[in-house]
Amino acid sequence: MLGAILGDIIGSPYEFRDMKSKDFTLFTDESRVTDDTMMTIAVAKGLMEGKREPVATAKAIQGAMQRIGRKHPDAGYGGNFYNWLFSDDPQPYNSYGNGSAMRVSPVAWCFDSLEEVEKFAKISAEITHDHPEGIKGAQSVAAAIYMARIGKSKEDIKSYITTQYGYDLERTVDEIRPGYAFDVSCQGSVPESIISFLESEDFVDAIRIAVSLGGDSDTQGAIAGSIAEGYYGIDSELKDIAIECAEELGFFYDEWQAFVEAI
Repeated sequence: MLGAILGDIIGSPYEFRDMKSKDFTLFTDESRVTDDTMMTIAVAKGLMEGKREPVATAKAIQGAMQRIGRKHPDAGYGGNFYNWLFSDDPQPYNSYGNGSAMRVSPVAWCFDSLEEVEKFAKISAEITHDHPEGIKGAQSVAAAIYMARIGKSKEDIKSYITTQYGYDLERTVDEIRPGYAFDVSCQGSVPESIISFLESEDFVDAIRIAVSLGGDSDTQGAIAGSIAEGYYGIDSELKDIAIECAEELGFFYDEWQAFVEAI
C-alpha cells in the first residue's frame, strides 16, 4: 500500500505535463497525495472493517470510500466518481477507468492465496468499476503485487498476467514512451504501468519509469509503485514520507500492520 501512495505523491506534480524522462525531482513543493492515495486508504480501511468476509467487506469499502472521499473533496476525483461519492444511493457505473487499479494494492497484502486476492480485488473494483475492463485492471494489479510479495520472479509475473488477463507485456518502455498519451482507462494504462515495474532496477526506478511515460503520471506511479513494493520492499525513510503525507493512514497504520500480519 505504501508503494502506491509514494507513486501517487511522486507522480502528482507531473500529471498533465507529459513527462518523457526519468530525470526529474522526486519530491517537489507540488508533491501531494491525490485521489489515488485517499481511495487506497479507503480500501485498506474497508478490508479491516469487513474482516475478510465478502459481503461485509464490499459494504465496508463502499462506506470508507464515501467517508474518506467526502472528507477530502478536492483530491482530484473524476466527475463520475465525485458524483458517486456524494450520492445517497451509490451504485456502480460501468467504469473501466484505472481508479479500480490504483486503489487495489491493500487487497494483495490481506490474503494468503492468489485466488482470494483476485476474488477480493474484484469486490473492491465492482463497487464502482463494474465494467469487465475495470475489474480486470484491479485483479491483474493485485495478482502482480501478490506474486511479487511471495517471491515470484518477474518472468513468472509477466507470464501469469499475460496468460490470465491478456495484456500485451512484450512491449518495451522505449517503444511505448514516444507515442504514449494521457489515458485513464485500465486497458490503456495498467499494462504500461506493469511494464514499468518489469523493466525497473529498484523501487524508485519503477516509479520513475512509470512517470516518464507521460500521461496519468500519479496513477501510473501508484500502480507501478504498488507492485514494486511487493518485489523490492521500501526503505524506512520513504515509508516515513508516505505515512507523514497520507494523514488519514496515520490514524490506523499500526492496526493495519497487525491485520496484515495476522493472515
